[in-house]
Amino acid sequence: MEIKEAQQIIDKWIKTTGVRYFNELTNMAMLTEEVGEVARIMGRKYGEQSYKNNEDTKDLGDELADVLFVLICIANQTGVDLTEALKKNIKKKTARDSMRHKGNKKLLD
Repeated sequence: MEIKEAQQIIDKWIKTTGVRYFNELTNMAMLTEEVGEVARIMGRKYGEQSYKNNEDTKDLGDELADVLFVLICIANQTGVDLTEALKKNIKKKTARDSMRHKGNKKLLD
């Protein structure tokens, strides 16, 4: 699925199943909540925290998809074309960081 297609699918879903978009501030709060759920999984699966009872059943892919869904909602309601924004962002990072990481001794391990 292309990013543009994902934006269209989610827009259609919001307008039919979801009734309407939550306001931008609500979606920002929801995005933060979803990122926190990803952080919880990462801290326990890849970090040093231990799982609580029944907590190890959380699916990282599902939680990442929740983050992406809300992120796309925010992009849609604020008029951001994520395909173009990502292309522009990669170009910026390439120009800025073309030599930066190659010279980082911490990454050579």
